[in-house]
Amino acid sequence: MRRNIKRTAIIMLALMFILAGLLGLILPFVQGILFLAIGLVLLSISSRKARVWLHNHTTSYPKLHQFLLTVESKITKIIGAVE
Repeated sequence: MRRNIKRTAIIMLALMFILAGLLGLILPFVQGILFLAIGLVLLSISSRKARVWLHNHTTSYPKLHQFLLTVESKITKIIGAVE
């Protein structure tokens, strides 16, 4: 039960960051790309499909892929495992 609450909270937070990122692409004073990146990383931590999609789309860019893995591991250390 507690794991489901944690997973739901992370998904909601990720969706809020993604929405802020989409708004940031339209509004000039909000950093859209940064919010999208944070939202996608949070979503990939809590969703297996999002993780697979993100890893499949970053493997052709090794530096970005390595950075993604580093960020995911740091966030997982802070908030703990979700799945």
